[in-house]
Amino acid sequence: MHDSSHPEDLSDEFSIELEVPSDVLGVRLDKQLSLLLNEHSRARLQTWIESGHVRVNGVVQTRSRFPVSGGDVLTVTPQACEQESAYTPQPVEFEVVQEQEQWIVVNKPAGLVVHPGAGNWSHTLLNGLLFRYPELAGVARAGIVHRLDKDTSGLMVVARTDISQTSLVRQLQARTVSRQYLAITHGHLIPLTGRVDRPIGRDARVAVRMTVQRPIAPKEAITDYAVERTGQADGVDVSQVQCALHTGRTHQIRVHLASLGHPLVADVLYGGRELGTACRQMLHARKLSFEDPVSQQKQSFESPLPADMERFLGQAHWKAT
Repeated sequence: MHDSSHPEDLSDEFSIELEVPSDVLGVRLDKQLSLLLNEHSRARLQTWIESGHVRVNGVVQTRSRFPVSGGDVLTVTPQACEQESAYTPQPVEFEVVQEQEQWIVVNKPAGLVVHPGAGNWSHTLLNGLLFRYPELAGVARAGIVHRLDKDTSGLMVVARTDISQTSLVRQLQARTVSRQYLAITHGHLIPLTGRVDRPIGRDARVAVRMTVQRPIAPKEAITDYAVERTGQADGVDVSQVQCALHTGRTHQIRVHLASLGHPLVADVLYGGRELGTACRQMLHARKLSFEDPVSQQKQSFESPLPADMERFLGQAHWKAT
């Protein structure tokens, strides 16, 4: 019996029609398709079947195990793989602070993913860069040499040529790129200045988290911090903290400050709480400096705080440190 639970109108314009060979008897639909369309993986064909893009004798069939036999007509409407949109130019909003022949400095808004990946294959900063600067298609990772978390705002440098890409990567490895962040944490940090030198790796219990406690494949991670002022928000102690990175591990500042017992405000992944108007981790990359790959001249930039952080700071009650 044919399964017609997904009677969507499938476009015939791009469909492929195939006939099952006469010697086939009761073979699984996905297996037969993989023999007839061997340029596609079986897993991908299964996805097309289950999402209603395959018909058997004119009827949509969504079971990969459905048996087909000689003479059956299979109609497949190929679907683009999500990953194929990863390097597609798309209009994406972001501020360009300055552009030169060798590099671009951007001010990434909170909420924008930097690089395509699982769950975010399109409308990332990379897609926007390719749309605004088509020549970046010829540079590794469209010139992206370092990243900011989705909900972290602030400054990033993007390489515009292979020469600058190589130079900036080497500067990052040599730790000569200066990156300074403003963080708002829970609690009052003591001492007021310090260094966190704790290797970071994947958390064995929660895949999306990083940790300093029994991490998987830990890597060196060093963060310097200095408290700028302390106060209260919603009756809860908070601190405004300057952080400088010496390494660039995933979630580094978030993990290091949380390891001290002072997670970022609204960083729920690492134990922070939403306070007042804060509804994303309170972290902004406010200063960036690097060496121009050609002139060797130092380039320095500073970004004002985004409106949501300014609003939170303005509503908190501060005292001098």
